[in-house]
Amino acid sequence: MSNKTNQAESFVRLLKIMDELREQCPWDKKQTIESIRHLTLEEVYELSDAIIEKDFENIKKELGDILLHIVFYSRIASETKLFDIKDVIDSICIKLVDRHPHIYGEIKVNSEEEVKQNWEKIKLREGNRSVLSGVPKGLPALIKAQRIQEKASGVGFDWQNKLQVWEKVKEEIRELEKEVQDAPLVNEKIEEEFGDVLFSLINYGRFLKLNPEDVLEKTNQKFIKRFNYIETKLKEKGINFENSKLSEMEFFWEEAKKLK
Repeated sequence: MSNKTNQAESFVRLLKIMDELREQCPWDKKQTIESIRHLTLEEVYELSDAIIEKDFENIKKELGDILLHIVFYSRIASETKLFDIKDVIDSICIKLVDRHPHIYGEIKVNSEEEVKQNWEKIKLREGNRSVLSGVPKGLPALIKAQRIQEKASGVGFDWQNKLQVWEKVKEEIRELEKEVQDAPLVNEKIEEEFGDVLFSLINYGRFLKLNPEDVLEKTNQKFIKRFNYIETKLKEKGINFENSKLSEMEFFWEEAKKLK
């Protein structure tokens, strides 16, 4: 039996289990497309955590949870004949074929960048009102900034090289410094300039082929690990934060930095 056959059988088994749960389980029977939305978001974040941690066992499990949600949404929609799992799969198959004319058509490409540019142009031909209309409003701001920049780049609106972007970063930092010096109290202009600094840094990260969400989360985890080390060491000495000195905390911070 081929691996493709095994995969198909596993998918059919999942569909059968979903049918049984929807028909027999009191909790599953009550769910709606709206009621499981927040659970889907949670599963996606759990997958993200597993990817960052390179925990492949949990990546496998979290992908299974997300696949379950896709099947769950499709089963609920099928009950009112809105769509079913076949429609979902057919939809993505059609999209992938249409948006890869260099594989399924006559278009020739020479780079990844050309593929992305074609993708955005095809989306506009399909009826998207704006290049940026496909960026979800509810995305976290950091990810949204990256996607906005990627989409603008996809239609040719971009810097030519990373040196230009770095100069823009420095320009934005200078403008922020000036606003802070002129008006030490936070105001709308300082907020605007601070946002410009972040946006330009995210853009620079894109030119370095870095994902800002991933690298920032790694820094978050690094800080948490080192800060937890400070807490542990203070507790070992019978000291809490209220009674500790900054010099003590900095000493343990430097110790934590030396640990792998």
